[in-house]
Amino acid sequence: MQDRAMSAQYVLTLSCPDQIGIVSRISQFLAQRLCNITESAQFEDPISAQFFMRTTFESTITEPLATLETAFAEVAAPLNMQWRLADRHAKMRTLIMVSRLGHCLNDLLFRHSIGALPIGVCAIVSNHDEFAGVARQHGIPFHLLPVTSTTKEAQEATLEELIQAHRVELVVLARYMQILSDAFCARHPGKIINIHHSLLPSFKGAKPYHRAHERGVKLIGATAHYVTSDLDEGPIIEQGARRARHNHSPEQLVKIGRDVEAAVLSSAVLWHAERRVLLNGVRTVVFE
Repeated sequence: MQDRAMSAQYVLTLSCPDQIGIVSRISQFLAQRLCNITESAQFEDPISAQFFMRTTFESTITEPLATLETAFAEVAAPLNMQWRLADRHAKMRTLIMVSRLGHCLNDLLFRHSIGALPIGVCAIVSNHDEFAGVARQHGIPFHLLPVTSTTKEAQEATLEELIQAHRVELVVLARYMQILSDAFCARHPGKIINIHHSLLPSFKGAKPYHRAHERGVKLIGATAHYVTSDLDEGPIIEQGARRARHNHSPEQLVKIGRDVEAAVLSSAVLWHAERRVLLNGVRTVVFE
């Protein structure tokens, strides 16, 4: 076997109607092209009757990704398959959006700086200027895009230009406190990740943790999900929670909430960037 460090490594993700012979056809395709499977996971959903699979493999011959894609398309077509083939080590081109709360942004940038997230942060976008210095410290372009009800359409048009110019594959809303338009969300299905406190919908609006304290909430949580036109109701990627005690002050609940939010968002970004998350209607399949 060729030295693994020198071999090309890929990740294949797919979904299709569940049927006999899917795994066999994929295995035969890879074997015929002298590819060695290094990791594989699959799931057959009895509710949607869909089959989901994530497979990583290494190629022992020099073969461009485009050539592999062309060849695999012939396997995928008869199975009515939705699929994606990617370089396993390519960093996902990511744009981060933030408003005035920086805990999620700083956590993502730290993990990115130590190589814990396989992403390349192309730009940071904000409707406020608080984090321009943070972006500069990390050597990341910062774009101030203020937004009001009258400028929202123009602001999103500029945002779209940035996404296209940087060839962005993932947009992360790291506590970006603006609602994206339905049209914008529709252009990027399964490519925008948001984080919010799991106290929704009970405590919407300002100071949710203070209102939770007033009601004696026992769990502080957060949810990372894909953004859709249904506000805060997109397919869930990850959730987390921590106990809230009777002697916790509202300020302590805020601190707990921020820790949970940062951890949950980073996990969601990691799994998405490693192509471990597949959409299953309004749900997700996550191959951790």
